[in-house]
Amino acid sequence: MMSNARHWQSRGERSRVTASAPGGIGNFGPGLDVLGCALTGARDEVTAEWTRQPGLSIIDAGHPQLPTDPSKNTATIAANAVIRAAAARGVRLSQHGIAITIKKGLALSGGQGGSAASAVAGAVAANALIGCDLSANELLACALVAEEAVAGRHLDNIAPSLLGGIVLIRSLDPIDVAQIPSPAGLHIVLVTPAHQLTTARARGVLPAEVARSIAVHQMAQVAAVVAACHSGDLALLGRAMDDRIAEPARIQLLPGFVDAKRAALDAGALGVSISGAGPTSFALCTAPSIAATIAQAMRDAYARAALDCAIRLCEIDAVGAIVKDA
Repeated sequence: MMSNARHWQSRGERSRVTASAPGGIGNFGPGLDVLGCALTGARDEVTAEWTRQPGLSIIDAGHPQLPTDPSKNTATIAANAVIRAAAARGVRLSQHGIAITIKKGLALSGGQGGSAASAVAGAVAANALIGCDLSANELLACALVAEEAVAGRHLDNIAPSLLGGIVLIRSLDPIDVAQIPSPAGLHIVLVTPAHQLTTARARGVLPAEVARSIAVHQMAQVAAVVAACHSGDLALLGRAMDDRIAEPARIQLLPGFVDAKRAALDAGALGVSISGAGPTSFALCTAPSIAATIAQAMRDAYARAALDCAIRLCEIDAVGAIVKDA
């Protein structure tokens, strides 16, 4: 789990640090709160710099709809958790405070892990600026404080954003995550219709209880995802994208999704499901040419529902969060 630790370690005292973290897919197929993957392309960036102003402050929240109050923004909530973790180790700030600048590359309320990416980038930037060298699990815990404040207590977006790749969340208390091999040849079509859906609303429709037969089916699909990733069996991975808990509950909140899913499968997708809480959906396939065909089919389906959409053709991001001198 520490394969990316080199990206976070301190390289001496610096006055300004920028960290970036990828978005991705939470609830990867059947993996509600337990499976996630990082995606290539759009990232959130957080710059942390020393300031004479005490405590944490925000120079730029990255979007007019995001809070400028440090107690409500995921990047600064995570950074503050890093400050507390550093203090517990006896590491003190070298100056009065830290100012944060956020650059959003990911959509708001889009189901692409934007809040988690900001939290991860905030934690990693603060960690590098302070020079605390927190471990992967400690950074996950700091980012989880932020994600819990805005979207619920889950790591399926946070862990892949930090570590890269596909990640299984075995436990939250204590934190125990496992990276899963990313199968070769996997291409992902990520489609975001012009329809916002908050994580809180999407989680609110989830069933409090499920039938044993559904629970057994869901466990089998999660196991199939893990087996497919280890064996490189993309057909099995596609068949395992069969979520019978979150997807049926959320369809009512996702206009156009049912038709878009059908169109993607008809166009050659191996499997299709909802990314995170939605409204973004994703389709898996085996080649860029197939991905382009699927993208057009899904775009046309959403157009029939009078919805424009943004499309990204992605692969699994193996790197995760990185730090660079700003």
